[in-house]
Amino acid sequence: MTPHDSSATTFGAELSSITAQLPTAELRECVASNFDATVAELVNLVAIPGIAWEAFDASQLERSAEAVAELVRSTGLDDVQILRVPHEDGGLGGPAVVARKIAAPGQPTIVLYAHHDVQPPGDKGLWDTEPFTAVERDGRLYGRGAADDKAGIMAHIASFRAITEILGDKFGLGVTFFIEGEEEAGSPTFDTFLQTHRELLAGDVIIVADSANWQVGVPALTTSLRGLVDGTVEVRVTDHAVHSGMFGGPILDAPTLLARLIATFHDDKGSVAIAGLHHGGETVVDYPEASFRSDAAVLDGVELAGEGSITSRLWTQPALSVIGMDIPSVDMSSNTLLASARAKISLRIAPGQDPAAAMAAVQAHVQAHAPFGARATFTAGEAGQPFATDTHAPAAQAAMWALGESWGVDAVETGMGGSIPFIANLKATYPNAQILVTGVEDPDSRAHSANESLHLGDFQKAIVAQAMLLAALNDGALG
Repeated sequence: MTPHDSSATTFGAELSSITAQLPTAELRECVASNFDATVAELVNLVAIPGIAWEAFDASQLERSAEAVAELVRSTGLDDVQILRVPHEDGGLGGPAVVARKIAAPGQPTIVLYAHHDVQPPGDKGLWDTEPFTAVERDGRLYGRGAADDKAGIMAHIASFRAITEILGDKFGLGVTFFIEGEEEAGSPTFDTFLQTHRELLAGDVIIVADSANWQVGVPALTTSLRGLVDGTVEVRVTDHAVHSGMFGGPILDAPTLLARLIATFHDDKGSVAIAGLHHGGETVVDYPEASFRSDAAVLDGVELAGEGSITSRLWTQPALSVIGMDIPSVDMSSNTLLASARAKISLRIAPGQDPAAAMAAVQAHVQAHAPFGARATFTAGEAGQPFATDTHAPAAQAAMWALGESWGVDAVETGMGGSIPFIANLKATYPNAQILVTGVEDPDSRAHSANESLHLGDFQKAIVAQAMLLAALNDGALG
Protein backbone atom coordinates (compact mmCIF):
# COMPACT_ATOMS: atom_id res chain seq x y z
CA MET A 1 0.00 0.00 0.00
CA THR A 2 1.28 3.42 -0.92
CA PRO A 3 1.50 5.78 2.09
CA HIS A 4 -1.33 8.28 2.36
CA ASP A 5 -0.68 11.65 0.74
CA SER A 6 0.89 13.76 3.47
CA SER A 7 -0.93 16.88 2.25
CA ALA A 8 -4.26 15.26 3.17
CA THR A 9 -3.13 14.51 6.71
CA THR A 10 -1.46 17.84 7.48
CA PHE A 11 -3.60 19.64 9.96
CA GLY A 12 -3.66 23.34 10.63
CA ALA A 13 -2.55 24.78 13.91
CA GLU A 14 -6.13 25.29 15.05
CA LEU A 15 -7.15 21.66 14.60
CA SER A 16 -3.90 20.45 16.13
CA SER A 17 -4.53 22.66 19.13
CA ILE A 18 -8.04 21.24 19.53
CA THR A 19 -7.03 17.60 19.23
CA ALA A 20 -4.15 18.04 21.70
CA GLN A 21 -6.66 18.95 24.41
CA LEU A 22 -9.14 16.11 23.85
CA PRO A 23 -9.64 13.33 26.44
CA THR A 24 -8.57 10.63 23.99
CA ALA A 25 -7.27 8.22 26.64
CA GLU A 26 -10.48 8.50 28.67
CA LEU A 27 -12.63 7.90 25.59
CA ARG A 28 -10.59 4.87 24.62
CA GLU A 29 -10.86 3.43 28.13
CA CYS A 30 -14.60 4.10 28.29
CA VAL A 31 -15.25 2.29 25.00
CA ALA A 32 -13.09 -0.63 26.11
CA SER A 33 -14.83 -1.02 29.46
CA ASN A 34 -18.24 -1.15 27.78
CA PHE A 35 -17.22 -3.15 24.73
CA ASP A 36 -18.45 -6.55 25.88
CA ALA A 37 -21.87 -5.06 26.55
CA THR A 38 -21.82 -3.36 23.13
CA VAL A 39 -21.08 -6.68 21.41
CA ALA A 40 -23.85 -8.37 23.40
CA GLU A 41 -26.31 -5.73 22.16
CA LEU A 42 -25.11 -6.30 18.62
CA VAL A 43 -25.65 -10.04 19.03
CA ASN A 44 -29.24 -9.33 20.05
CA LEU A 45 -29.78 -7.15 16.98
CA VAL A 46 -28.39 -9.82 14.66
CA ALA A 47 -31.00 -12.23 16.02
CA ILE A 48 -33.80 -10.15 14.48
CA PRO A 49 -34.30 -10.99 10.75
CA GLY A 50 -35.54 -7.55 9.72
CA ILE A 51 -35.71 -7.70 5.92
CA ALA A 52 -37.48 -4.95 3.98
CA TRP A 53 -38.36 -7.11 0.96
CA GLU A 54 -42.06 -7.82 0.37
CA ALA A 55 -41.54 -11.59 0.43
CA PHE A 56 -40.42 -11.52 4.07
CA ASP A 57 -42.22 -11.14 7.39
CA ALA A 58 -42.85 -7.42 7.88
CA SER A 59 -43.35 -7.90 11.63
CA GLN A 60 -39.64 -8.71 12.00
CA LEU A 61 -38.75 -5.36 10.45
CA GLU A 62 -41.05 -3.66 12.96
CA ARG A 63 -39.40 -5.65 15.74
CA SER A 64 -36.00 -4.53 14.50
CA ALA A 65 -37.03 -0.87 14.54
CA GLU A 66 -38.41 -1.19 18.07
CA ALA A 67 -35.17 -2.81 19.27
CA VAL A 68 -33.09 0.00 17.76
CA ALA A 69 -35.39 2.64 19.25
CA GLU A 70 -34.98 1.08 22.69
CA LEU A 71 -31.19 1.10 22.31
CA VAL A 72 -31.25 4.78 21.40
CA ARG A 73 -33.47 5.51 24.41
CA SER A 74 -30.92 3.72 26.59
CA THR A 75 -28.41 6.47 25.76
CA GLY A 76 -30.59 8.95 27.63
CA LEU A 77 -32.46 10.44 24.69
CA ASP A 78 -36.21 10.86 25.15
CA ASP A 79 -37.12 12.27 21.73
CA VAL A 80 -37.12 8.93 19.86
CA GLN A 81 -39.59 8.23 17.04
CA ILE A 82 -40.30 5.47 14.54
CA LEU A 83 -41.36 7.16 11.31
CA ARG A 84 -42.56 6.05 7.87
CA VAL A 85 -43.68 7.75 4.69
CA PRO A 86 -45.89 6.30 1.93
CA HIS A 87 -44.80 4.62 -1.29
CA GLU A 88 -46.17 5.89 -4.58
CA ASP A 89 -48.66 2.98 -4.45
CA GLY A 90 -49.95 4.15 -1.08
CA GLY A 91 -48.23 1.52 1.07
CA LEU A 92 -45.85 2.57 3.82
CA GLY A 93 -42.07 2.53 3.54
CA GLY A 94 -39.77 0.83 6.01
CA PRO A 95 -39.71 2.05 9.62
CA ALA A 96 -36.90 4.52 10.35
CA VAL A 97 -35.74 5.39 13.86
CA VAL A 98 -35.10 9.09 14.41
CA ALA A 99 -33.91 10.65 17.68
CA ARG A 100 -32.52 14.06 18.54
CA LYS A 101 -30.34 15.82 21.06
CA ILE A 102 -30.74 19.56 20.52
CA ALA A 103 -27.51 21.52 20.06
CA ALA A 104 -26.33 24.00 22.64
CA PRO A 105 -26.25 27.63 21.40
CA GLY A 106 -23.53 28.06 18.78
CA GLN A 107 -22.84 24.34 18.40
CA PRO A 108 -23.30 22.36 15.18
CA THR A 109 -25.59 19.36 14.71
CA ILE A 110 -24.23 15.98 13.65
CA VAL A 111 -26.48 13.42 11.92
CA LEU A 112 -25.57 9.76 12.53
CA TYR A 113 -26.91 7.53 9.74
CA ALA A 114 -27.03 3.72 9.56
CA HIS A 115 -29.67 1.15 8.57
CA HIS A 116 -31.22 -1.65 10.58
CA ASP A 117 -32.68 -3.74 7.74
CA VAL A 118 -30.52 -6.53 6.33
CA GLN A 119 -30.13 -8.66 3.24
CA PRO A 120 -31.94 -12.02 3.06
CA PRO A 121 -29.74 -14.90 4.22
CA GLY A 122 -29.70 -16.62 0.82
CA ASP A 123 -28.81 -20.31 0.63
CA LYS A 124 -28.43 -21.38 4.26
CA GLY A 125 -26.38 -24.34 3.08
CA LEU A 126 -23.55 -21.93 2.29
CA TRP A 127 -23.38 -20.68 5.88
CA ASP A 128 -21.09 -22.26 8.46
CA THR A 129 -23.40 -20.99 11.22
CA GLU A 130 -27.04 -20.01 11.52
CA PRO A 131 -27.41 -16.64 9.74
CA PHE A 132 -29.38 -14.97 12.53
CA THR A 133 -27.46 -16.44 15.44
CA ALA A 134 -24.32 -14.37 15.95
CA VAL A 135 -21.27 -16.53 16.62
CA GLU A 136 -17.82 -15.27 17.64
CA ARG A 137 -14.89 -17.15 16.16
CA ASP A 138 -11.23 -16.17 15.81
CA GLY A 139 -11.87 -12.54 16.63
CA ARG A 140 -14.78 -12.14 14.23
CA LEU A 141 -18.53 -12.06 14.81
CA TYR A 142 -20.48 -14.02 12.20
CA GLY A 143 -24.12 -13.41 11.27
CA ARG A 144 -26.35 -11.59 8.82
CA GLY A 145 -26.14 -7.88 9.58
CA ALA A 146 -23.22 -8.28 11.98
CA ALA A 147 -21.27 -5.96 9.71
CA ASP A 148 -23.85 -4.51 7.30
CA ASP A 149 -25.14 -2.52 9.00
CA LYS A 150 -26.05 -3.32 12.57
CA ALA A 151 -22.44 -2.75 13.58
CA GLY A 152 -22.85 0.76 12.14
CA ILE A 153 -25.82 1.31 14.45
CA MET A 154 -23.85 0.13 17.47
CA ALA A 155 -20.85 2.27 16.51
CA HIS A 156 -23.13 5.31 16.64
CA ILE A 157 -24.73 4.29 19.92
CA ALA A 158 -21.53 3.25 21.69
CA SER A 159 -19.60 6.36 20.61
CA PHE A 160 -22.48 8.59 21.74
CA ARG A 161 -22.55 6.84 25.12
CA ALA A 162 -18.80 7.29 25.52
CA ILE A 163 -18.77 10.98 24.62
CA THR A 164 -21.69 11.79 26.92
CA GLU A 165 -20.15 9.83 29.80
CA ILE A 166 -16.74 11.50 29.49
CA LEU A 167 -17.78 15.05 28.60
CA GLY A 168 -21.06 15.26 30.50
CA ASP A 169 -22.52 18.78 30.38
CA LYS A 170 -19.58 19.93 28.24
CA PHE A 171 -20.95 17.92 25.31
CA GLY A 172 -22.91 20.60 23.44
CA LEU A 173 -23.17 19.12 19.95
CA GLY A 174 -26.58 18.52 18.53
CA VAL A 175 -26.90 14.86 17.54
CA THR A 176 -29.58 13.27 15.37
CA PHE A 177 -29.82 9.50 14.98
CA PHE A 178 -31.25 8.49 11.62
CA ILE A 179 -31.47 4.69 11.36
CA GLU A 180 -33.14 3.74 8.09
CA GLY A 181 -35.29 0.62 7.65
CA GLU A 182 -35.25 -0.11 3.91
CA GLU A 183 -31.73 0.49 2.60
CA GLU A 184 -31.21 -3.09 1.43
CA ALA A 185 -34.44 -2.83 -0.56
CA GLY A 186 -33.11 0.19 -2.45
CA SER A 187 -34.38 2.96 -0.14
CA PRO A 188 -37.56 3.42 -2.21
CA THR A 189 -39.04 6.14 0.03
CA PHE A 190 -35.77 7.78 1.07
CA ASP A 191 -36.17 11.01 -0.89
CA THR A 192 -39.80 11.38 0.21
CA PHE A 193 -38.68 10.77 3.79
CA LEU A 194 -36.05 13.52 3.53
CA GLN A 195 -38.51 15.99 2.07
CA THR A 196 -41.16 15.15 4.67
CA HIS A 197 -38.74 15.46 7.59
CA ARG A 198 -36.32 17.97 6.10
CA GLU A 199 -35.97 20.12 9.22
CA LEU A 200 -35.88 17.16 11.61
CA LEU A 201 -32.91 15.58 9.79
CA ALA A 202 -30.93 18.73 9.01
CA GLY A 203 -27.33 18.82 10.19
CA ASP A 204 -23.94 20.41 9.61
CA VAL A 205 -22.16 17.06 9.31
CA ILE A 206 -23.72 13.75 8.25
CA ILE A 207 -21.81 10.60 9.21
CA VAL A 208 -22.86 7.62 7.12
CA ALA A 209 -21.61 4.43 8.80
CA ASP A 210 -22.16 2.04 5.89
CA SER A 211 -18.80 1.52 4.20
CA ALA A 212 -15.53 -0.29 4.86
CA ASN A 213 -11.96 0.18 6.00
CA TRP A 214 -9.05 -0.47 3.68
CA GLN A 215 -8.01 -3.68 5.40
CA VAL A 216 -7.92 -5.14 8.90
CA GLY A 217 -5.70 -2.80 10.89
CA VAL A 218 -5.85 0.10 8.40
CA PRO A 219 -8.77 2.56 8.69
CA ALA A 220 -10.24 4.47 5.78
CA LEU A 221 -12.53 7.35 4.98
CA THR A 222 -14.53 6.62 1.83
CA THR A 223 -14.09 9.80 -0.17
CA SER A 224 -15.61 8.87 -3.52
CA LEU A 225 -18.44 6.75 -4.88
CA ARG A 226 -19.13 5.95 -8.49
CA GLY A 227 -22.58 6.77 -9.78
CA LEU A 228 -24.78 4.47 -11.81
CA VAL A 229 -26.80 4.54 -15.01
CA ASP A 230 -28.44 1.53 -16.54
CA GLY A 231 -30.72 0.68 -19.41
CA THR A 232 -31.68 -1.84 -22.06
CA VAL A 233 -30.11 -2.26 -25.49
CA GLU A 234 -32.25 -3.92 -28.14
CA VAL A 235 -31.23 -5.05 -31.61
CA ARG A 236 -33.93 -5.90 -34.18
CA VAL A 237 -33.20 -7.48 -37.56
CA THR A 238 -36.48 -8.79 -39.05
CA ASP A 239 -40.18 -8.37 -38.43
CA HIS A 240 -40.40 -11.94 -37.17
CA ALA A 241 -38.24 -15.01 -36.65
CA VAL A 242 -37.44 -17.11 -39.73
CA HIS A 243 -35.94 -20.54 -40.44
CA SER A 244 -32.15 -20.49 -40.05
CA GLY A 245 -31.62 -22.99 -42.86
CA MET A 246 -33.84 -21.30 -45.41
CA PHE A 247 -32.65 -17.74 -44.73
CA GLY A 248 -29.35 -18.06 -42.84
CA GLY A 249 -26.27 -16.61 -44.53
CA PRO A 250 -27.44 -13.30 -45.97
CA ILE A 251 -28.99 -12.44 -42.58
CA LEU A 252 -27.20 -12.43 -39.25
CA ASP A 253 -29.44 -13.22 -36.28
CA ALA A 254 -30.20 -10.62 -33.63
CA PRO A 255 -28.12 -12.24 -30.82
CA THR A 256 -25.03 -12.23 -33.07
CA LEU A 257 -25.52 -8.58 -33.94
CA LEU A 258 -26.22 -7.73 -30.30
CA ALA A 259 -22.93 -9.42 -29.40
CA ARG A 260 -21.12 -7.33 -31.99
CA LEU A 261 -22.69 -4.17 -30.59
CA ILE A 262 -21.81 -5.12 -27.01
CA ALA A 263 -18.22 -5.71 -28.10
CA THR A 264 -17.93 -2.02 -29.09
CA PHE A 265 -18.47 -0.90 -25.50
CA HIS A 266 -14.83 -1.73 -24.65
CA ASP A 267 -11.54 -1.23 -26.47
CA ASP A 268 -8.96 -3.95 -27.00
CA LYS A 269 -7.49 -3.36 -23.55
CA GLY A 270 -10.86 -3.63 -21.84
CA SER A 271 -11.39 0.06 -21.08
CA VAL A 272 -14.86 1.52 -21.63
CA ALA A 273 -14.87 3.00 -25.14
CA ILE A 274 -17.99 5.19 -25.04
CA ALA A 275 -17.15 8.74 -26.03
CA GLY A 276 -18.10 11.50 -23.62
CA LEU A 277 -17.64 9.61 -20.34
CA HIS A 278 -15.57 11.24 -17.61
CA HIS A 279 -12.38 9.60 -16.37
CA GLY A 280 -10.98 10.77 -13.02
CA GLY A 281 -7.32 10.98 -12.07
CA GLU A 282 -5.00 8.41 -10.59
CA THR A 283 -5.45 7.33 -6.98
CA VAL A 284 -2.99 7.39 -4.10
CA VAL A 285 -3.80 4.02 -2.57
CA ASP A 286 -2.35 0.94 -4.26
CA TYR A 287 -4.23 -2.36 -4.56
CA PRO A 288 -1.72 -5.11 -5.36
CA GLU A 289 -2.88 -7.24 -8.28
CA ALA A 290 -2.44 -10.48 -6.36
CA SER A 291 -4.66 -9.21 -3.57
CA PHE A 292 -7.30 -7.98 -5.99
CA ARG A 293 -7.35 -11.25 -7.90
CA SER A 294 -7.78 -13.15 -4.64
CA ASP A 295 -10.49 -10.84 -3.30
CA ALA A 296 -12.42 -10.94 -6.59
CA ALA A 297 -11.92 -14.69 -7.09
CA VAL A 298 -10.43 -14.17 -10.57
CA LEU A 299 -9.52 -17.45 -12.27
CA ASP A 300 -5.88 -18.15 -13.08
CA GLY A 301 -5.02 -16.99 -16.58
CA VAL A 302 -7.81 -14.41 -16.84
CA GLU A 303 -6.24 -11.04 -17.67
CA LEU A 304 -7.41 -7.89 -15.92
CA ALA A 305 -9.08 -5.25 -18.09
CA GLY A 306 -8.35 -1.57 -18.48
CA GLU A 307 -5.40 0.72 -17.88
CA GLY A 308 -4.05 2.64 -14.90
CA SER A 309 -3.85 1.53 -11.30
CA ILE A 310 -6.33 -1.05 -10.10
CA THR A 311 -7.82 1.44 -7.64
CA SER A 312 -8.35 4.04 -10.38
CA ARG A 313 -10.07 1.39 -12.49
CA LEU A 314 -12.29 0.62 -9.51
CA TRP A 315 -12.97 4.13 -8.23
CA THR A 316 -12.32 6.90 -10.76
CA GLN A 317 -12.98 5.30 -14.17
CA PRO A 318 -16.24 4.16 -15.74
CA ALA A 319 -17.05 0.45 -15.79
CA LEU A 320 -19.69 -1.24 -17.93
CA SER A 321 -21.20 -4.68 -17.38
CA VAL A 322 -23.88 -6.69 -19.17
CA ILE A 323 -26.11 -7.90 -16.36
CA GLY A 324 -28.90 -9.64 -18.27
CA MET A 325 -29.99 -10.89 -21.69
CA ASP A 326 -33.28 -11.85 -23.32
CA ILE A 327 -32.55 -14.64 -25.78
CA PRO A 328 -33.77 -18.23 -25.68
CA SER A 329 -31.93 -20.57 -23.36
CA VAL A 330 -29.90 -23.44 -24.79
CA ASP A 331 -32.53 -25.91 -23.64
CA MET A 332 -35.29 -23.95 -25.44
CA SER A 333 -33.34 -23.17 -28.61
CA SER A 334 -34.46 -24.02 -32.16
CA ASN A 335 -33.05 -23.56 -35.66
CA THR A 336 -34.42 -20.06 -35.95
CA LEU A 337 -32.98 -16.70 -36.94
CA LEU A 338 -34.15 -14.58 -34.03
CA ALA A 339 -35.70 -11.26 -34.95
CA SER A 340 -34.63 -9.38 -31.81
CA ALA A 341 -32.49 -9.65 -28.71
CA ARG A 342 -32.10 -7.47 -25.65
CA ALA A 343 -29.42 -6.90 -23.04
CA LYS A 344 -29.45 -4.85 -19.86
CA ILE A 345 -26.29 -2.91 -19.15
CA SER A 346 -25.05 -1.36 -15.93
CA LEU A 347 -22.61 1.54 -16.22
CA ARG A 348 -20.72 2.79 -13.18
CA ILE A 349 -19.75 6.43 -13.73
CA ALA A 350 -16.79 8.26 -12.23
CA PRO A 351 -17.08 11.08 -9.70
CA GLY A 352 -17.61 14.31 -11.63
CA GLN A 353 -19.80 12.68 -14.28
CA ASP A 354 -23.32 13.96 -14.86
CA PRO A 355 -25.65 10.91 -15.07
CA ALA A 356 -27.84 12.52 -17.74
CA ALA A 357 -24.79 13.18 -19.92
CA ALA A 358 -23.63 9.59 -19.39
CA MET A 359 -27.04 8.28 -20.41
CA ALA A 360 -26.94 10.43 -23.55
CA ALA A 361 -23.45 9.16 -24.36
CA VAL A 362 -24.64 5.55 -24.21
CA GLN A 363 -27.63 6.41 -26.41
CA ALA A 364 -25.38 8.03 -29.01
CA HIS A 365 -22.93 5.14 -28.94
CA VAL A 366 -25.64 2.52 -29.50
CA GLN A 367 -27.07 4.43 -32.45
CA ALA A 368 -23.62 5.04 -33.99
CA HIS A 369 -22.50 1.42 -33.68
CA ALA A 370 -25.59 -0.47 -34.86
CA PRO A 371 -24.04 -3.41 -36.75
CA PHE A 372 -25.03 -4.19 -40.35
CA GLY A 373 -27.70 -1.51 -40.28
CA ALA A 374 -29.76 -3.31 -37.65
CA ARG A 375 -32.25 -1.27 -35.67
CA ALA A 376 -30.54 -0.65 -32.34
CA THR A 377 -32.28 1.20 -29.55
CA PHE A 378 -31.35 2.13 -26.00
CA THR A 379 -34.04 2.53 -23.36
CA ALA A 380 -32.77 4.49 -20.35
CA GLY A 381 -33.25 3.02 -16.90
CA GLU A 382 -32.23 4.30 -13.49
CA ALA A 383 -29.60 6.93 -12.76
CA GLY A 384 -27.66 7.72 -9.61
CA GLN A 385 -25.24 10.56 -8.92
CA PRO A 386 -21.58 9.86 -8.07
CA PHE A 387 -20.12 11.42 -4.92
CA ALA A 388 -16.82 12.96 -3.90
CA THR A 389 -15.85 14.30 -0.49
CA ASP A 390 -14.05 17.60 -0.11
CA THR A 391 -11.14 16.05 1.75
CA HIS A 392 -9.80 19.46 2.79
CA ALA A 393 -13.05 20.37 4.57
CA PRO A 394 -12.77 20.61 8.37
CA ALA A 395 -14.98 17.58 9.13
CA ALA A 396 -13.04 15.32 6.76
CA GLN A 397 -9.73 16.47 8.21
CA ALA A 398 -11.00 15.84 11.74
CA ALA A 399 -12.24 12.41 10.70
CA MET A 400 -8.87 11.46 9.21
CA TRP A 401 -7.20 12.52 12.44
CA ALA A 402 -9.63 10.52 14.59
CA LEU A 403 -9.24 7.37 12.51
CA GLY A 404 -5.46 7.56 12.61
CA GLU A 405 -5.45 8.32 16.33
CA SER A 406 -7.69 5.36 17.13
CA TRP A 407 -5.90 2.78 14.97
CA GLY A 408 -2.40 4.10 15.54
CA VAL A 409 -1.67 4.20 11.78
CA ASP A 410 -2.45 6.80 9.15
CA ALA A 411 -5.94 6.52 7.70
CA VAL A 412 -6.25 6.30 3.93
CA GLU A 413 -8.69 7.90 1.55
CA THR A 414 -10.47 5.24 -0.46
CA GLY A 415 -13.12 5.15 -3.13
CA MET A 416 -15.91 2.69 -3.68
CA GLY A 417 -16.60 1.13 -7.03
CA GLY A 418 -20.24 0.71 -6.19
CA SER A 419 -22.85 3.33 -5.51
CA ILE A 420 -24.81 4.45 -2.45
CA PRO A 421 -27.67 6.25 -4.21
CA PHE A 422 -29.12 7.87 -1.11
CA ILE A 423 -25.88 9.86 -0.63
CA ALA A 424 -26.92 11.91 -3.65
CA ASN A 425 -30.32 12.49 -2.03
CA LEU A 426 -28.61 13.72 1.13
CA LYS A 427 -26.31 16.02 -0.81
CA ALA A 428 -29.17 17.46 -2.86
CA THR A 429 -31.34 18.06 0.21
CA TYR A 430 -28.54 19.41 2.43
CA PRO A 431 -26.02 20.98 0.01
CA ASN A 432 -24.11 22.75 2.78
CA ALA A 433 -23.67 19.68 4.99
CA GLN A 434 -20.33 17.88 5.09
CA ILE A 435 -20.94 14.18 4.42
CA LEU A 436 -18.51 11.63 5.84
CA VAL A 437 -18.76 8.01 4.70
CA THR A 438 -17.24 5.73 7.31
CA GLY A 439 -17.69 2.07 8.14
CA VAL A 440 -16.83 -1.00 10.13
CA GLU A 441 -16.40 -3.58 7.38
CA ASP A 442 -13.18 -4.95 5.90
CA PRO A 443 -12.43 -6.91 2.70
CA ASP A 444 -13.36 -10.21 4.38
CA SER A 445 -16.66 -9.03 5.89
CA ARG A 446 -18.60 -10.58 2.97
CA ALA A 447 -21.57 -8.26 3.26
CA HIS A 448 -24.59 -9.62 1.34
CA SER A 449 -22.90 -13.03 1.12
CA ALA A 450 -22.93 -16.15 3.25
CA ASN A 451 -20.76 -16.03 6.38
CA GLU A 452 -20.95 -12.25 6.76
CA SER A 453 -18.71 -11.19 9.63
CA LEU A 454 -17.28 -8.31 11.62
CA HIS A 455 -13.70 -7.94 12.85
CA LEU A 456 -14.23 -7.16 16.51
CA GLY A 457 -10.87 -5.47 17.06
CA ASP A 458 -11.49 -2.98 14.27
CA PHE A 459 -15.09 -2.55 15.45
CA GLN A 460 -13.83 -1.32 18.80
CA LYS A 461 -11.38 1.05 17.09
CA ALA A 462 -14.20 2.39 14.90
CA ILE A 463 -16.22 3.27 18.00
CA VAL A 464 -13.23 5.01 19.55
CA ALA A 465 -12.56 6.93 16.34
CA GLN A 466 -16.12 8.23 16.14
CA ALA A 467 -16.08 9.24 19.81
CA MET A 468 -12.87 11.17 19.17
CA LEU A 469 -14.37 12.79 16.07
CA LEU A 470 -17.43 13.91 18.04
CA ALA A 471 -15.13 15.31 20.73
CA ALA A 472 -13.16 17.28 18.13
CA LEU A 473 -16.32 18.65 16.53
CA ASN A 474 -17.62 19.55 19.98
CA ASP A 475 -14.47 21.59 20.62
CA GLY A 476 -14.73 23.63 17.45
CA ALA A 477 -13.09 21.57 14.72
CA LEU A 478 -15.64 22.88 12.20
CA GLY A 479 -14.30 26.37 12.73
